[in-house]
Amino acid sequence: QVQLVESGGGLVQAGGSLRLACAASGNIFSINGMGWYRQAPGKQRELVAGITSGGSTRYADSVKGRFTISRDDAKNTLYLQMSSLKPEDTAVYYCNAHKLSSVRLDYWGQGTQVTVSS
Repeated sequence: QVQLVESGGGLVQAGGSLRLACAASGNIFSINGMGWYRQAPGKQRELVAGITSGGSTRYADSVKGRFTISRDDAKNTLYLQMSSLKPEDTAVYYCNAHKLSSVRLDYWGQGTQVTVSS
């Protein structure tokens, strides 16, 4: 099992910045990738940014150039630096880790609210 605990959400004005953190614990040694997803009210959960075990990253088009995903392996922590925030970035942000074997196993954090005021 993998446990994920997010922190860093909050209320920020448009144009501001926030950094989310996700502390991972448990059986983390076979994680293939991690990422940040978000879900706004009435919308489906969507991938915001992902990073593979090899360090490759990808971003949703809507956040490219504004958000940066990174990780600190010594601290077993995943980060999402969010800049130039917009009201449409308002959502619950979830940390995800996945393992690939015969099937994909997904692990989720409890989520952290990000609210961007205009």
